[in-house]
Amino acid sequence: MGKWTVQQVIDKILLDMCGGPKVSPTCDIISIGSPDAQVTGVATTFMATFDVIKEALSQGINFIITHEPTWFNGTDQTDWCENDSIYLAKKNYLEQHGVTVWRLHDHMHMGSGTDYIYEGLMEELGWHNYLQKDEPQPWIYEIPKTTLRSLADEFKKIFRMNTIQIIGSPDMEVQRVGILVGGGSLGLGVEVMPMQVIERNRLDLMVVGDITEWTICAYINDAYQMGFRKGMLTLGHERSEEFGMKYLEKWLKERFTDFPIRFIDAKEPFQYL
Repeated sequence: MGKWTVQQVIDKILLDMCGGPKVSPTCDIISIGSPDAQVTGVATTFMATFDVIKEALSQGINFIITHEPTWFNGTDQTDWCENDSIYLAKKNYLEQHGVTVWRLHDHMHMGSGTDYIYEGLMEELGWHNYLQKDEPQPWIYEIPKTTLRSLADEFKKIFRMNTIQIIGSPDMEVQRVGILVGGGSLGLGVEVMPMQVIERNRLDLMVVGDITEWTICAYINDAYQMGFRKGMLTLGHERSEEFGMKYLEKWLKERFTDFPIRFIDAKEPFQYL
């Protein structure tokens, strides 16, 4: 095809991923830039942070596909920050360098029968063969027996983390594992959902993204204190979902050959002292 516009790339992604736009209303919007811009390259990332933007530009890329918002709120609204100094600095930089940012969130999770964020996570872990059918969603895995300590050490290497939070005994045996990425561990609108998943699937361990300390944390902590073999391992939102966007890089390369496509890791947002 040769030259592609941003909108043409978006249309093909949604067509191949979902059969066309499927989620409405949606947060999958162009947060800045033009649908008519000619694409010089595509970057996939968990979030279009300032460092990600700079790295994309250094590689000659002008179109960033981000999983999470650009403007610090769930729907990328900007009416609240039109005079905010941080917003204006980032906006001006993006406009000055002609960068377009499009969010691909809802359709990655819910646009088809495949949750592409989980696909990327399973590929990074090598856990496809461990996926169980206990749930309609890709949440439950039965892995070779290990310990919570060993699994935490493995996760630190895979996800390039210096520190991992756990609840439970580091020496507890782990085999049946649940994973709720990102905000899924907050319950997806049902606060008690994570605990229900743990109970009905007889889980030893729940791997979580976001946490609320009075829900799943308290539940697992009480279980541990009462002698149940239960544990929790916290990756955080970014680490639990970033590798879905790494998977998207490969998925896009199977469909587009006229411009470079690069995954840029937004990296864990925290430093630990």
